[in-house]
Amino acid sequence: MCGILAVIGKGKDEALVKQLSKRMSHRGPDESDIHVTEAGHILAHERLSIVDLHTGKQPIQGTSTAWMVHNGEIYNHKKLRETVLKNHTFRTTSDSEVIVHLYEEFGYDFCDYLDGMFAFVVVDGDDFIAGRDPLGIKPLYYGIDDRGRYYFASEMKAIADQCTTFSTFPPGHFYTEKTGFVKYYKPEWEDAAKAVEDVDYKAIRETLTEAVKKRLMADVPFGVLLSGGLDSSLTSSIAKRLLADTDQVLHSFSIGLDETAPDLVAARKVAKFIGTEHHEFYFTVEEGIQNLEKLIWHLETYDVTSIRASTPMYFMSKAITETGIKMVLSGEGADEIFGGYLYFRNAPSAEEFQKETIERVQKLFTADLLRADKSTMAHGLEARVPFLDKDFLELAIKVKPEEKQPKTYNGVEKYILRKAFDTPEKPYLPDEVLWRQKEQFSDGVGYNWIDTLIEYCESQVTDEEFAKAAELYPYNTPLTKEAFYYRSIFHKHFPQQSAAQTVRKWIPKWQSNQDPSGRANEAHVKADVTIATKDASKLTV
Repeated sequence: MCGILAVIGKGKDEALVKQLSKRMSHRGPDESDIHVTEAGHILAHERLSIVDLHTGKQPIQGTSTAWMVHNGEIYNHKKLRETVLKNHTFRTTSDSEVIVHLYEEFGYDFCDYLDGMFAFVVVDGDDFIAGRDPLGIKPLYYGIDDRGRYYFASEMKAIADQCTTFSTFPPGHFYTEKTGFVKYYKPEWEDAAKAVEDVDYKAIRETLTEAVKKRLMADVPFGVLLSGGLDSSLTSSIAKRLLADTDQVLHSFSIGLDETAPDLVAARKVAKFIGTEHHEFYFTVEEGIQNLEKLIWHLETYDVTSIRASTPMYFMSKAITETGIKMVLSGEGADEIFGGYLYFRNAPSAEEFQKETIERVQKLFTADLLRADKSTMAHGLEARVPFLDKDFLELAIKVKPEEKQPKTYNGVEKYILRKAFDTPEKPYLPDEVLWRQKEQFSDGVGYNWIDTLIEYCESQVTDEEFAKAAELYPYNTPLTKEAFYYRSIFHKHFPQQSAAQTVRKWIPKWQSNQDPSGRANEAHVKADVTIATKDASKLTV
C-alpha cells in the first residue's frame, strides 16, 4: 500500500517531483524512491511495506526496459508467477512486480489477470499504461499540464497545482496514449436484467470466506475494524476462524464518543464472542471539529457523509498504527450489494431496487471507498475490503432482487447475508448482532457526533454568506450550511474547478429527508440495539 506519482513527458524537474511525491508521504512512511527513465519520464513512490518487506522497494524494473509503480495488493501474485509468468525472472518477491511482467507478456491487455486492489503506471520507453482496479478501491487521479505532460497520482494534492486540467481515473479502466481509456472490467452483474439467480446461502458463506482468506496475505501484524455492525462483525468472525489453527492473535478495533456508543456496545459483544484481542478508542466532538481542516485535506472531498464518517475512522486509524498494526480488514460494500441502507426499504419496485444496488456499487469509489482509503492511509494504515471481491460480487449481485429486498422479510435488511451466516451449530455471531438493525458508522459512534457537528457548522456560516453559495460555488452548490462550511475548507486547499468536479455528493433516494444520516430515514429505530427477527415470514412480493 503506497502513494504513486508518475510524470510522463520530458523536462520536469526531478527535485520538484520529489517534493510533489512527498505530499503523499503519509501513504508510505517506510520507504521513498524516484526513478528517471532514459526517455526522461519520472516515477516516484512512497511505500508502506506490507508484502516483501526487504526487496519490494519501488519503482521496479521489469525484465528489460519497462519500469513500474503500484499502489495496492495483488492477491493472486503467487499463482501468476507459477502459471502465465512462469518463464519470467523476478527481481523481488513483491506482489507488485507481476504487473510489469504481465505488461511484458501481454502488452496492454492484462488487467483482467489481476485479482486485488490496484492503481499502477508502467513506462517502457515512450510507451506507458496506467490502470485502476475494477471498483476503484485504490485512488488514482490523472491530469495534463500546459506542456502536454501526463500526470498520474494516488492523491489529487500531488498534481492539482501542476495540471491545467485533472480528474478522477475511472475504475475498471486502463489508459494509454494510443488507445485512450479502455474499460477492461465488464462483469455480467452490471446488467440489471442478469439478476435472475436463486439465493444460495452456502455459496454466499463460502465465497465470502474465500474472499477474507486471500486478504490475510501479509508479512506484518494485521487486525480487523469492528464497528459492531453486521458487515465488519462477519469479516472479523470469518478471519478469526481462518486463524484458528495458528498462533496468531487477531486484534480488533472500534471507536466511539464514549463507552455507551451503539457501535462500541455491539463490538464489545462480538469481540468477546469470537475471541479477538479487542481495543476501544474514544474521541470527542471537540477533537473532531478541531481536525476538520486536516481531515478534508486528506480526504480531498466536500461530501457531507464522507466527512462525517471519516472523522472517527481517521482517529481510529491513528490509534491503530500506534499499536504497530499496519493492515486491517473492513466491511465496506455489503450495504451497496445487498441494499442494506434503510432507504432501500422504500424502493418502488424490485427492478429499481436492483438498479440502485448496481449504481451504488459502481459509485463506491466516490464515497465509502474514498473514505476507507484516505482516512486510513492518512496514518499509513492499509484497509482491505472482502465484500468487494470479484467472485463475491458476481455471486451476490446477480441474486434476484426480490430475494434481497427488505420488504420480502418483514423489513429485515440484508436478510440473505444474515441467513447465510446463521449457523446455530457453530454460530459466527451472537443473534443480537447478526440480526441488529443497520446503523451507519457516523451514527453508531454516538448520535451526539453528527448533531453537534451540524450545529457547529451552522454557527460558522452566516445567512449572508450562505446566500452567496450559488455565486461562490456554481458547481455542486452546497444546499446546507454544513455543506457550505466543508466546501469552503475544500476550496481553500483545492481551488481548481477540476478539483470540485472530482466530488460526487451521496444522497439517499426514496425518502423525504435528504440528509444522508441513517437516522433521517423514518425506518430507523433509535435504540442501543435493535433486533430484527431471524424468523421473519417470507412474504410474496
